[in-house]
Amino acid sequence: MSFSAHSLLRPLRWSERTLDAAIAPVVFTAMAALIGVITLQIVSRVLFTAVGWTEEVARFLLVWITFLAATLAFRRSRHIAVTFVVDALPGLPRRLARIAALLVALGFLLGLVFIGWEYMQVQSFQKSASLRISMTWVYAVIPLSAAIMAWYALVDVIGLALGEERPPVDDEELP
Repeated sequence: MSFSAHSLLRPLRWSERTLDAAIAPVVFTAMAALIGVITLQIVSRVLFTAVGWTEEVARFLLVWITFLAATLAFRRSRHIAVTFVVDALPGLPRRLARIAALLVALGFLLGLVFIGWEYMQVQSFQKSASLRISMTWVYAVIPLSAAIMAWYALVDVIGLALGEERPPVDDEELP
C-alpha cells in the first residue's frame, strides 16, 4: 500500500477506533445495568412485591446491548462467515471477492438504516407500558447501529480498494 493510501486510511481507521472506544463502555455499562435490574427483579419477586418496571428495562437494555455489541463484533470481523472459498483465492480475486461481500453488507446495512428510521418514526406515538417513554428511544438503536456498521463496511471497502490485504482486526483491544 502506498504512502498516500496509508495517509488516507489513517483518519478513517482512527474514526473506527474512536467509535469503538465510545461504544464499548456503553455496552459494558448496559450489561452491568442489566445484571442489576434482573437481580432487583428476582429479589423483589422473592422477598417483596415485584417491581413492575424491571422487566421492561431489562428488555430494552437487552435490545440496545444486542445491537451495539453487533457493531463491535462487525468491526472485529467476529460475525459468522464462511470464508474458505474466498481465502483460497489468489491476491486480487480474493480482494475483489471481499469487496463484493462488503458491498452487499453495506447495501443491507444502508437499507436497515432507512427501514429502521421509518419504523422508529412509525412507533413514535407509542409509549412503553411501565416507564411511559416514547418507543422512538427503544427503536433508535436500529438505524444507529446499522449506520455505524455501514461506516465500518465502507472504511473496509476503501481500505481493500486501496490495497489493504485484509481489514485490521484489533485483537489486542479485546478484553
